[in-house]
Amino acid sequence: MISSINRRDFLKLAGLLPLSLAAPRWTGRLSAPASRKNVVVIVFDAFSALNISLYGYARDTTPNLKRLAKRAVVYHNHYAGSNFTTSGTASLLTGTLPWTHRALQPDGRVSRSFETRSLFDTFGDYYRAAYTHNSWAYTLLQQFHPAIEQLVPVRKLFLAYYDGFVESLFGKDDDVASVSWARDIKLQDGYSYSLFLSQIYKALADRQTASRMLEFPRGLPRPSLSTGGDFILEQAIDWVGSLVTAIPRPFLGYFHFLPPHDPYNTSRQFFNAFRRDGYEPGVKPVDIFATQVFEADDLRRLRREYDEYILYVDSQFQRFYNALEQSGLLDNTWLILTSDHGELIERGIMGHGSNALYQPLVRIPLMIFEPGGRVGMDIHAPTSAIDLLPTLAHITGHSIPDWAEGAILPPYAASGSDPDRPIYAVKAAANDPSTALTHASTMLVRGRHKLLYYFGYPSQGVDELVKLYNVQADPEEMFDLSGIRRDLAGELLNELKSKLAEANGPYV
Repeated sequence: MISSINRRDFLKLAGLLPLSLAAPRWTGRLSAPASRKNVVVIVFDAFSALNISLYGYARDTTPNLKRLAKRAVVYHNHYAGSNFTTSGTASLLTGTLPWTHRALQPDGRVSRSFETRSLFDTFGDYYRAAYTHNSWAYTLLQQFHPAIEQLVPVRKLFLAYYDGFVESLFGKDDDVASVSWARDIKLQDGYSYSLFLSQIYKALADRQTASRMLEFPRGLPRPSLSTGGDFILEQAIDWVGSLVTAIPRPFLGYFHFLPPHDPYNTSRQFFNAFRRDGYEPGVKPVDIFATQVFEADDLRRLRREYDEYILYVDSQFQRFYNALEQSGLLDNTWLILTSDHGELIERGIMGHGSNALYQPLVRIPLMIFEPGGRVGMDIHAPTSAIDLLPTLAHITGHSIPDWAEGAILPPYAASGSDPDRPIYAVKAAANDPSTALTHASTMLVRGRHKLLYYFGYPSQGVDELVKLYNVQADPEEMFDLSGIRRDLAGELLNELKSKLAEANGPYV
């Protein structure tokens, strides 16, 4: 018989109960004092700022965000830490760059020293809840799980989800139990260990999804990776909305949704919304990391489908915002909208799996809605995803951890913004995380200029490659200035190499 139980263990048990049972017991006792505000971080995956009309895109992809911007601090030159989920998400959650946290490879993990150095650890006195559709991001959340009271299983908010009892019964062996359950019950390539049970499961799943198919002409939203099914963003948004109004306060919630990540399966409401609208994406030269050649029609179609998926994201964030406002939660909550990385549909590159670091891949949205805020503000100084952790710590009265590499974002920093502050991004997926970086893509933004430094790609014939762009005058990165502005390119390259040497120091 258990004679005593601490608060953390009790909250974990409470998190397993239905919200209607768990919330009344704890909300009253743990309600937040006036000075302790909740924090909700919303991440939409592969959400490029270059395709957002709020940031000047030609298509009106974000009419709702444009309206909400009047109530938010909007960051116009905000950069991800990398160009894909694992490294980008780890940078957001640890406040460090990939060459520091070492989550370099697809579905990789942060180094052991960072397992207890995350946003969740920083908010140790808050109730912490997290969910993601993305299995690679979930790998990271599992690493940080000791600091999360309620980590919602990645499959929880997928359609045809009948696996909950497996997780409840075999919580400590979730991976093994889930694999066994999938082999016995779920059809994979037309086969399973149990032909009888698999047919029942398939019939139940088909019945649940069939009624939703008509709402999505290109198919139901689903992960491009095999995480196990289709999902409806509305359902996930509504579920998270119910969660945050019921859990103990003050709380930190991190919710990472997959759209507008490919496949770009928008809802019927926005299907063909931009068809024949006259917009023509500019033709750009094929990059050294190109994997395909776009025909003009394919380029137009893919860009249009991505933009129409953004319309879906925009509408669902508006719904989430409205629900929080109607509940009164926004009066006592910091609400953050951002992404883990961007998306590229040009230069012979589709998606975000390449080693390139062009603006569509690394420039992402950031909007901060202050508790009860009604007045907007625009910030044009370059900022980084690694700035979010120290900023959230600062504005909620927490100590900024000594491991964080980011800075407090304007307008919350006492010293104001520094327009010449260096901003970095790193992609080193082919590198062993335990060794110095010998093949990587790196970026340095200082003021209006951006330097790209690629090294160690023999299959592309690249030993070292430097490119320099004025991203203020040339946001499409069409004119490489490295041969014209040799002095500036050399200065920025030396600065970037010095930072690389510093990062590599512990691994040399």
